[in-house]
Amino acid sequence: MKIETEFYQRCIDTLEKAYDLLLKSDQTNIDYDMYRSACVKEFEIILEQSVKLLRKSLKPYLHSSKAVDKLYFNEVFRQAVLRDIISTQLCENFLEYRENRNSTAHDYGVNFAEETLLLLPRFIEDARLFNEAIKKQNNAAEG
Repeated sequence: MKIETEFYQRCIDTLEKAYDLLLKSDQTNIDYDMYRSACVKEFEIILEQSVKLLRKSLKPYLHSSKAVDKLYFNEVFRQAVLRDIISTQLCENFLEYRENRNSTAHDYGVNFAEETLLLLPRFIEDARLFNEAIKKQNNAAEG
């Protein structure tokens, strides 16, 4: 079963573009606020899409689709490492992003956004690596 990654790639591209525009914006300008909001939104979408893509990747390895669906975020990533879908480092990074999001989720204000922005350069690179891992998994399943 081929796992579609076009939407995921589009989200990465959107995040990268919003982040580039944010860096070029004056913090006192409304454009900065718009780009910051777009960055946070795409960050969260990519996190959620990552777990969805891994669930699809894991279905051939577990005894049922329901078993995969019952896995929590952290366990989905750990199972993906066990199946060599993603690297241990990539797993740890995504768990760290999720932890950061959860620890600041009660504060969806400026602090949350600014803390998220600090993660974005590495997050964008990790999301690209993740996307390549899913594509590699697709190729292995087809081959």
